[in-house]
Amino acid sequence: MEGAENIQKQTAGLTLEDGSFYEGISFGASKNTHGEVVFNTGMTGYPEALTDPSYKGQLLVCTYPLIGNYGVPGIERDEHDILRHFESDRMHVSALIVEHYPEHYAHPQAQRSLSAWLKEQGVPALRGIDTRALTKHLRAHGTMRGTLIIEGVQEYGTQYDENLVNEVSCASAITYTPQHYHRTVVLVDCGVKNNIIRLLLERGVRVTRVPWNYNFLSLAGGYDGVVISNGPGDPKICAPLIARLKIVLRNDQPVLGICLGMQLLALAAGANTYKLPYGHRSQNQPCREVGTKRCYITTQNHGYAVDAATLPSDWQVWFENANDGTVEGIKHTRKPCIAVQFHPEATPGPHDTEYIFDSFVQQLRA
Repeated sequence: MEGAENIQKQTAGLTLEDGSFYEGISFGASKNTHGEVVFNTGMTGYPEALTDPSYKGQLLVCTYPLIGNYGVPGIERDEHDILRHFESDRMHVSALIVEHYPEHYAHPQAQRSLSAWLKEQGVPALRGIDTRALTKHLRAHGTMRGTLIIEGVQEYGTQYDENLVNEVSCASAITYTPQHYHRTVVLVDCGVKNNIIRLLLERGVRVTRVPWNYNFLSLAGGYDGVVISNGPGDPKICAPLIARLKIVLRNDQPVLGICLGMQLLALAAGANTYKLPYGHRSQNQPCREVGTKRCYITTQNHGYAVDAATLPSDWQVWFENANDGTVEGIKHTRKPCIAVQFHPEATPGPHDTEYIFDSFVQQLRA
């Protein structure tokens, strides 16, 4: 589908906490907002990124200069009532910042423009910014908070709690049952992306999705393994979940942690986490499997990392980032417990590490 729109020019600007100012034009909702300013170096995948709960409370800067050219796909759900083209049911970014937003879009699946979608979701956006210069500033000085102000607008966006996971987790338990299933897992929802659920279901696993603070340890009917999802913010804030994961680690059930899930698992094991200067957010992060010559290109979205030096002796580093050497995966030396900092479910990005779901499911059946 092809489309065009006539966007009224309304001046807007982004001010960083160090006083830096970037002026542009509004093309989203007419609402001021503020939050942590982060950048993503991926070339495509904005429908998936904008609906990724890990971006909750953040102003997302896209380094690729052309955003919005293929529009936004339609609202289609599969047999499990999961949206096919998005990673959750709504946008989670506080704002979107791009260099060039075209007024024409074209794609066979497109049903509307990015601008129309942003306005519908109540998310402000800024175009006409030199996003490469802004990104270089953030790389040099570290991620910082910023305020987006649209000319003539008084309203501000929602103030978020410090516990961002609480803002994006499901409100109650949800069960997804494939036509034929062999095992059941508890999926602890810290802001789970839809494709994690899709890939588990495709592998014949029934998924019981529970809120981040749900006491799943005595779940009726039992379960064969635990998956801890991705999500936003500082993992140390999720103290109740970390306490439950300590109990999980005493057992021999298979465990899979993804992104924030890896950080939470590491904290439960006794390791420490720390905030990265500007994080990893893209679909082109190289990760080297320790002890091999294999290097995978991965999708990532995180601002915290696990301190390798603090891992207990019964845990080992599984993957490391080829750019900065940070920990990208850990595994237990004896128990079927594995975790990765990157996103093996991709969406967007390469599916090269999807085999990690196969490894986890094999452990369920062992």
